[in-house]
Amino acid sequence: MSSVEMQMDAYLSRIGFSRSPSRSLHVLQTVHTCHLLSVPFENLTVHSGGQVKLDLPHLYEKIVLQRRGGFCFENNSLFAWLLTQMGFQVTLLSAQVRNQPTGYYGPPFDHLILMVSLDGQRWLCDVGFGVPGFRTPLSLDTSGPQEQGHRVYRIREQRNDAAGMHFLEWQQDEIRGADGEWTEIYKFTLDPRRMEDYAEMCQYHQSSPCSLFFCKSLCTMLTPGGRLTYIGRRLTTTTFPTEGTALETSTRELQDDEIPGVLKEKFGIVLKSPLVPKDEPMTPLRVVY
Repeated sequence: MSSVEMQMDAYLSRIGFSRSPSRSLHVLQTVHTCHLLSVPFENLTVHSGGQVKLDLPHLYEKIVLQRRGGFCFENNSLFAWLLTQMGFQVTLLSAQVRNQPTGYYGPPFDHLILMVSLDGQRWLCDVGFGVPGFRTPLSLDTSGPQEQGHRVYRIREQRNDAAGMHFLEWQQDEIRGADGEWTEIYKFTLDPRRMEDYAEMCQYHQSSPCSLFFCKSLCTMLTPGGRLTYIGRRLTTTTFPTEGTALETSTRELQDDEIPGVLKEKFGIVLKSPLVPKDEPMTPLRVVY
């Protein structure tokens, strides 16, 4: 894979971005959204006999040339390379995802996210997350609400030390407003990281019964009006609410022999090896972070 020639133009074409790749906030916002609409968040390599590798030429081959997706370490690290090639200043950050049923956070380096510094402002980028993910970059320079369609996000800073811990939170449509309930998604600091720092957790997510990615075969992607999500033997279609309409979801049960066709038709994914569908409960972590 090291002989693969990585080309920015091919990557931009893969995500459907056809404009001039200038260094501006509008371009950053657009490529972020284009990525989410084109590249699935998925872990199907883990469930089709493969191993996730984090060297950039391999990821370029997989995501750009084979038109696959990946989980956070894959999608966000390759997206960081793209943004750097476009002239953006990018910093890798470590986040810990909150398990919604238990309320506990994952280990350090559980999730890879990006900070982009542009014209004196800082932006949080994340094209490697699932259902709660945001469509366009979020400002790291405000603690106020940031509205994106039917969702509202905020980044709350808690200063326990010099670095400070930041919490990404959201309000879903039914709990929005000044008195609405905020739910934590993940927490992170602004300490710069390197790709080598994520190697141990990348292996953990492929082998631990405490990891969502080991316990469930999944693939999800943003659509212009909602989201498509495959897990195990189910396909869920979500339509986001608009003015005068409510959030709608429908779930279709799948037979094993239907799954390859669904992955190809809905997500553009063709696997080289047979997929073993999986949807098992996660083992709760014994350590609280």
